Amino acid sequence: MTSHESSGTAAAEEFDVVVIGGGPVGENVAQYVLESGADHSSEPVSVALVEAELLGGECSYWACIPSKVLLRPLAMAATAADQGGSLAGTRLDRDALLARRDTWVSDYHDDGQVSWAESAGITVVRGHARLAGERRVTVAGADGPRELHARHTVVIASGSVPIVPDPFVAAHPWGSRDATGMREVSDSIAIVGGGVVACEAATWLAGLGSRVTMLVRGDRLLTSTEPFAGDAVAASLRGAGVEIRFDTPATGCRRPDVRDTGVGRVHGGSVTLETSDGELVADELLVATGRRPRLDDLGLDSVGLDVDAVLTGRMPGWLQAVGDTSGEPPLTHWGKYRARVVGERIGLAVRGLTPPPAPPSAPVPQVVFTEPQVAAVGRDEAGAREDGIDVVTTRVPFDGAAGGALQRDHVSGTAQLVVDRANGTLVGATFVGPEAGELLHAATIAITGELPVSVLRHAVPAFPTASELWLRLVESLPAELRH
Repeated sequence: MTSHESSGTAAAEEFDVVVIGGGPVGENVAQYVLESGADHSSEPVSVALVEAELLGGECSYWACIPSKVLLRPLAMAATAADQGGSLAGTRLDRDALLARRDTWVSDYHDDGQVSWAESAGITVVRGHARLAGERRVTVAGADGPRELHARHTVVIASGSVPIVPDPFVAAHPWGSRDATGMREVSDSIAIVGGGVVACEAATWLAGLGSRVTMLVRGDRLLTSTEPFAGDAVAASLRGAGVEIRFDTPATGCRRPDVRDTGVGRVHGGSVTLETSDGELVADELLVATGRRPRLDDLGLDSVGLDVDAVLTGRMPGWLQAVGDTSGEPPLTHWGKYRARVVGERIGLAVRGLTPPPAPPSAPVPQVVFTEPQVAAVGRDEAGAREDGIDVVTTRVPFDGAAGGALQRDHVSGTAQLVVDRANGTLVGATFVGPEAGELLHAATIAITGELPVSVLRHAVPAFPTASELWLRLVESLPAELRH
């Protein structure tokens, strides 16, 4: 490693690429930079990965992984008890479940992630990173300040943080980290929001015995999905004892008994929420009203940029953003995919090799791990029509195939395909039902490959599996699309 003299300061550490943010997206960028083109060039490449918290990021310790650990046993319990999609009476072993969560998050230690990164040839740098000029990054860490210089590219992969509206700040509400990392189960909890985090948290909190009340600004849950998906989740949550108040925004809250324990955790008494339906009192409050890119305090002004410039991709060639900071869908799997694409292109360019053409647009899949699961990819019906596509929609009940019906004695849910009438290709799919997420990848492949349903008709599903729903869906399309 050589050094680069910065103006009036100690020598900067030089790397080919500096990645800001050590979550799944940043890790993938770093890995693909190091690996891409390595078999065609002996040129050594160096990558620094800067992380202020735990290597592995939000998904590994506070979001995707722990939330699914909390949700999975509940789905298994519902199946074993054959509740028919109702969670009423289903309770989890709190201590065993939280202990299993701690195992999956490595007791909030990142030794394993650091060992992997170092074995891959990545230099891990601890501390908060800020841009300090073109290709320059300063890092404030426990061991003192460091300056890094990227010979080729700086990649921003700093993720996102929860949005806490002003009326709730003084009450020190839970965010998603508090919900997945909880140590005690409150007798009652209010949840502000009706999106993915709110619905998943309501599912496991009710399963752990909390009395849950959801305050939803609009008239349905999961507004980014087909209406029938949100309706199914709402019915299931209500069956589990969750109270859902639609069209009921929380306009304010108070929590007079707030105190700091002196160890960095704030505790307080009950929370009183002001709503259009009157006051709601709960032991705890979870605010799940969305997230925003973590781009503040990143030194963007030092290179003449603002947040909007990053989110819209208006950056100099030496700077790139991936994941939640890119303005693209804020989903871990999508961020990792884009990280692989971007990391490969950077890795080849660093070695003087020609990157492949930019890949075509790809559909974005998502699974909501509620009970029932909601799995969707591509456009919903309304969105497709708004985009000017003449679509045909086909819909069948989830128990319309033996494999779907066999999952439980009483199965509720729906499967839907949205098909372009002009060319017969699939443009969107939604599955709502037990383990619906396992049906989604076939739809993602079909949309990515632009396969007409006349071809999909000859993809024979095994009997008796839930994938037979594909056959039921395709067979219910008009004959001119099937042949």
